[in-house]
Amino acid sequence: MSSVNDNTCHQLHLCYNYVLSTLSDRSCSFTQMEHQNKMAGLSSIERQLIDALVASEKPVFTANDVVAARKVSRPTANQILARLRRKGWVRQAKRGMYMPVPLGSSTPEPAIEDSWPLAANAFAPCYVSGWSAAEHWDLTEQIFNAVCVVTAHSQRKAEQILAGVTFRTRSIAKDRIFGTKTVWLKSQRVDVADPHRLIIDILDDPSLGGGSRQSLDIVTAYWKSKHADPALLLEYAVRFDRGTVFKRLGYTAERLGITDHTWLDECRSHMSAGMSRLDPAGPDRGPLVTRWRLRVNVPFDET
Repeated sequence: MSSVNDNTCHQLHLCYNYVLSTLSDRSCSFTQMEHQNKMAGLSSIERQLIDALVASEKPVFTANDVVAARKVSRPTANQILARLRRKGWVRQAKRGMYMPVPLGSSTPEPAIEDSWPLAANAFAPCYVSGWSAAEHWDLTEQIFNAVCVVTAHSQRKAEQILAGVTFRTRSIAKDRIFGTKTVWLKSQRVDVADPHRLIIDILDDPSLGGGSRQSLDIVTAYWKSKHADPALLLEYAVRFDRGTVFKRLGYTAERLGITDHTWLDECRSHMSAGMSRLDPAGPDRGPLVTRWRLRVNVPFDET
């Protein structure tokens, strides 16, 4: 009797799995068919436009690209993009900016392969910095789910989600964009902060490194890495010209064993007046280091 019951349970289990598998396959098929139907019905002009935009290999495009490709007015270009979006051939990355939907996609909003080219186009002029640059230069083992971008364009929100990707932005003056390296992702150029500019950025705003503790870990990793270049780092700090950066730079460098008195004195000569906090977002308590006019309001383990 026990054997019969076991066989019956086994057969029911197989049937249950078969039903689940069938429903899942049908659900995927219905989703794909729905998307394919949505993407149908392109006019020849729309098809030529899509071909031209895809051939350009730009990760995003605007109405200006449509105007240039089809020699139409701006209002007409906006109407064309609106139709293409309704038909499922393009998706909106942000207001006025679109991305093509790959031909073989089973969804109108597929995950993008590379988020950096999207950032380079959506926030230009800009460069990748903070924790994203730290990952690129192997200065952190932390994994972040957002891309950190410094841009010369004012942003309404520091954190934005474009095409399913979260971007953490910081706005600065255009003349403060320097110290970057170019990387190529397929045919797309992306500027990323070099290791020295990365340190300046996270000392100026530790939130770009994921917070003060993570930023101090990145600073420590920098001084222990092959990238460390005191002269170039100081040159960047002077060009960036922010007094609080010199305080944090000099203090952390001295704690990490930098004993070049000329270099340290140069940092001190550029400090701003008054006391600042090691972590600008942290509490206004902790020991004062008068030599660096700095309140150490966050633990700093220099080991």
